[in-house]
Amino acid sequence: MPKKYGIKEKDLVVNHIVDLVLAGELRSGDRINRDAIATSLGVSRLPVQQGIDQLEQQGMLASRYHRGVFVSRFDEAVVREQHELHGTLNAIASARAAANPTPRVLAELDAALRVLRDNEAPAAFQDAAYAFRRIIVEEYAGPPLQAAISAARVFMPRGFWGSYAKDHAEFLPSYEAEAAAIHQRDPEAARSACMRRAELQAQVVLAELNTRGVLSDVPSS
Repeated sequence: MPKKYGIKEKDLVVNHIVDLVLAGELRSGDRINRDAIATSLGVSRLPVQQGIDQLEQQGMLASRYHRGVFVSRFDEAVVREQHELHGTLNAIASARAAANPTPRVLAELDAALRVLRDNEAPAAFQDAAYAFRRIIVEEYAGPPLQAAISAARVFMPRGFWGSYAKDHAEFLPSYEAEAAAIHQRDPEAARSACMRRAELQAQVVLAELNTRGVLSDVPSS
């Protein structure tokens, strides 16, 4: 696989492993083959280990003493939990924004919302959605919360959402509701918009994973 310039090798490893799990090529309990990953991506073992370390911290992989690193439990409950966590963390920042919106932030959100409305193509909509989210997170989340939000995106890769055709129709209302809540200084409404979006995202991901047969032989708990 050719390297993608501008992307850290460690991030290439993380994305590669996540893609393998979402494609069903790696399943719960499967052992991670460091050499195979390094060869596939054309990188050394150092970024492979760095990527594995990150995914261990995020709960996707788990080490077993003297045995190696394995894919952690991956089922419907885990997918829902990950999205709920991501929604909850974003809701914290959004509620803070609604409690104290500044004229600059409101203007930036309005501009970002216009871009969201104008971009129906999945990849362009996702870029706009990340820009909208970044305005809130960078202004109202400190370093610990920003790091937690980033880590909670492990099962929400941009490549997946960049190809989801119904993105604009299904998710634009939640961004409009969130922006409206911030304008109206309504923290609870802002939280609710984030949580509803996270729940819908989980439903979409689960439907796709079931279509791919990724979860068909993994019982929910």
